[in-house]
Amino acid sequence: MSSREQPIGDDDLHAYVDGRLAPKRKAEVEAYLAVHPAAAAATAADIEIVAALREHFAAKGEEPIPARLRIANILAERRRVRARRFVAIAASAAWLLVGAGTGWIGNDALHGRNVTAALLPDSTTRDAITAYRTFVVEKLHPVEVRADQEAHLAQWLSRRLGRPISAPDLKAQGYELMGGRLLPASQGPAAMFMYADQAGDRLTLYVRAGGSDAEAGFRFEREDDVSAFSWVDRDLSYVVAARTDRPRLLTIAETVDHQLRHDAPRI
Repeated sequence: MSSREQPIGDDDLHAYVDGRLAPKRKAEVEAYLAVHPAAAAATAADIEIVAALREHFAAKGEEPIPARLRIANILAERRRVRARRFVAIAASAAWLLVGAGTGWIGNDALHGRNVTAALLPDSTTRDAITAYRTFVVEKLHPVEVRADQEAHLAQWLSRRLGRPISAPDLKAQGYELMGGRLLPASQGPAAMFMYADQAGDRLTLYVRAGGSDAEAGFRFEREDDVSAFSWVDRDLSYVVAARTDRPRLLTIAETVDHQLRHDAPRI
């Protein structure tokens, strides 16, 4: 069968980038790329992104099974959940008392980015909050690609956004990665990573290309019961959203920002 009878499509190009083509089909794709410079340049860029992501995640395959996944530890952790929630409620009440007395000025000055509060969410944050509300209630299909395929998830979303991205590690903040999905956005595709804590409460990180080449400080927004922090860094817009209090969400936003700055794969 000739290449005319079986045209080269996106699936072929993605399989070529991933190294999954049979030798005959690989030769046909390479012949196609030789006469299509734009497709060849895009494919070469994808190959660079994949190589950077594979290098970034290579060490994970050699890690031992985490202690948190052992049955005894899981059962022990469940027994501690109620106590932790009680402490969290008490801490939230304390923050409210402090905030009533001193306001947020001193608190925001302690953080690396400026923090502002918005009366109404901007379009990116509205999209992120809408996505949060849509998918956190899903029981069977909250994500398209689950956390056990994290490397594939990061590779796929990086390819679609045209920039290397990966899911931040939020275990220290009590959240485990569930997985992620691709979403439509007004200025191109967007990525969403979803996390859950021991109580089953979910948090999302929404990422899309566009915004500004310069940094933008954290912007706090709230829509009914959903809180969100948004910011811009290196032409990517980020939004973390959850049903939680502002201090906890700000800590998570700072953690995400720090990891994306220092631990993201480079190409």
